[in-house]
Amino acid sequence: MAETLTPKADIALVIGGSAGSLDVLLEIFPALSANIDFPVVLVIHRKANNESLLIDLLQSRTGLTVSEAEEKAALQAGNVYIAPADYHLLIEGNKTFSLDYSEKVNYSRPSIDVTFQSAAEVYKEQLVCILLSGSNADGVNGLKFVNNFGGKVVIQNPSTAIMPYMPQQAVNRVKTDYVLHATEMAEFINNLIKQ
Repeated sequence: MAETLTPKADIALVIGGSAGSLDVLLEIFPALSANIDFPVVLVIHRKANNESLLIDLLQSRTGLTVSEAEEKAALQAGNVYIAPADYHLLIEGNKTFSLDYSEKVNYSRPSIDVTFQSAAEVYKEQLVCILLSGSNADGVNGLKFVNNFGGKVVIQNPSTAIMPYMPQQAVNRVKTDYVLHATEMAEFINNLIKQ
């Protein structure tokens, strides 16, 4: 399935989700290879309180290092970065993070659109973005940027999403490379590792 995505250069994976996406992440993370050789960035809509719970939950299910993205920190291969609650997360041209407190986009901060768009401008065809379950259309416009810069677009099959609205909007409005069941995503991600 994903063999055609064998990267020629450093890639990045950005995963966006909202309501219902945590269940998918908890299915994906235990099956991820410890040899992942690219950064993974998660943009999940969540409340500002209990910020460490998501980090602790995911860290307990993977051998990868899971942390909250910090201002000016460089993206490192084999690390999972979670967008801080209530901040937009951008990726700068030098592959470092920038946090932004500007107005919400699609009623959301962090906005999946904002991160997808900034990542597309930096990583271009070496970017892979996955959009999971959610109840608004955040991520759809960002995926259009991913298309325009030659990156790969992966959508959770809406029929398997707890909240199918977000992935369905993406399927309807964006050129999609793969529509995957949650059970297929870990294998897809592991197949992105350089051979």
